[in-house]
Amino acid sequence: MGGSSSLTGTLSATNADVVVSSADWNGSGYSVTGITFPVTVAAGKSANYTVTFTPPAAGSSSGSISFASNASDASLTQSLSGDGTQSSSGSHSVALSWSPSSSTVTGYNIYRGTQSGGPYSKLNSTVLSGTTYTDPNVQSGTTYYYVSTAVNSSNVESAYSNQATAAIP
Repeated sequence: MGGSSSLTGTLSATNADVVVSSADWNGSGYSVTGITFPVTVAAGKSANYTVTFTPPAAGSSSGSISFASNASDASLTQSLSGDGTQSSSGSHSVALSWSPSSSTVTGYNIYRGTQSGGPYSKLNSTVLSGTTYTDPNVQSGTTYYYVSTAVNSSNVESAYSNQATAAIP
């Protein structure tokens, strides 16, 4: 998901010229490009087209493409099948939770780094009122280090919390 895959199809005429007037396709996520109708395919020649599958959701998706032509063979239908899978980039996230501060606070800030002990970059733009945070912007093969701070009503932050580690496969 988040990507597409394309394959080339070929229309061939064997014994006589064939005029292909249009194509009609169905199935979620399929499109046909690379050919303009009407097209005449000369005897002994071929014309290529491209079928692109951009899965709208995870799972398998079937479809078909039918060509309208003056050919004597009416079997100008091609079955299509594709499988949408979650892409590896963006498919991971890190869910964080922590115990509330024993002091009176207005909220928390979350920081992330890629080296143990920092430096860290602040992830949230406004103070978080709850004690959970999900970081959706992580990449496969990277280890992240997280700390939090408590923020009081004067907007003063506490020292960093203990560091939490998340290794993204």
